[in-house]
Amino acid sequence: MLSDEQVKAAIVEFLVKKGRWGAHYFPIDTMVNWMGRKVERNGRRVRACVKELVSEGYILLHKRGETASLNPAMTEKIKELIKESPG
Repeated sequence: MLSDEQVKAAIVEFLVKKGRWGAHYFPIDTMVNWMGRKVERNGRRVRACVKELVSEGYILLHKRGETASLNPAMTEKIKELIKESPG
C-alpha cells in the first residue's frame, strides 16, 4: 500500500511525464482513473492528494478546477519531491 507522500509523488511524476507545466493542463478525472488502478481507495484518495498538492502550491487548477498542471515556479521543489519519494 502506498503512503500519501508516495501518492503525491506519483501524481507529480505522472504530470511531469505528460509534460503538463503551466498552461498545458491535464483533466483531473482522467488522471484519477489512471492513478486509481495503482492506489487503494480508488479516486477519493487521489483527489484528496491532488487537493493537498494544490494547497502546497505544486499544482495549478484550470477550467473551474477540472484540469490541473504543474506550477513552473516550483520546478526545483517538484524535482526534489520526485527524487525523495521511496519506490
